Amino acid sequence: MNYLNKSLEPLLPEYENIELALYGFLGFFIPLFFSHPQIITGALVNAFLILSALHFKGYKSLYLVFIPSIAALLRGVLFGPFTVFLVYMLPFIWIGNAILVLVFKKMFVVERRNYWLTLAIGGLLKAGFLFIMAYILFSFSLVPKLFLTAFGIMQFITACLGGAVAYLRFLIKRN
Repeated sequence: MNYLNKSLEPLLPEYENIELALYGFLGFFIPLFFSHPQIITGALVNAFLILSALHFKGYKSLYLVFIPSIAALLRGVLFGPFTVFLVYMLPFIWIGNAILVLVFKKMFVVERRNYWLTLAIGGLLKAGFLFIMAYILFSFSLVPKLFLTAFGIMQFITACLGGAVAYLRFLIKRN
């Protein structure tokens, strides 16, 4: 686990800004142009969220919480019929993304807990929160039933896959 701790060392400011801009760019354009399959897009977005939580101090990674869902909304405006429903979910998606980022910042970065335990807890909290919000909105007939899957188990799966991608990046960086 030493290589993970080494990866958490702060980047020089100029590299930090470049990496932050890269995550923002990819976090925006991947959901905008490659929204399907959701499992791949979601895994990549979650990987960027986790990597930002591990690399950037404080508020710097929080803008990445908003970018992917805004891109997905724009894609819907341009290409899809479910845009109106996504609007209802946006604040909850932002909170769910923030939950994942904050769990990684607290449990892994600050408390130095096990990476995989942090990922499991962060993924469960994010997916659980999003599912509950989608269920409530579905109960009021504000979103279609397919949102229960998209914002339930699929969120947990993509968070775990994203965590595995982020972990692979650490292994590559180590060498």
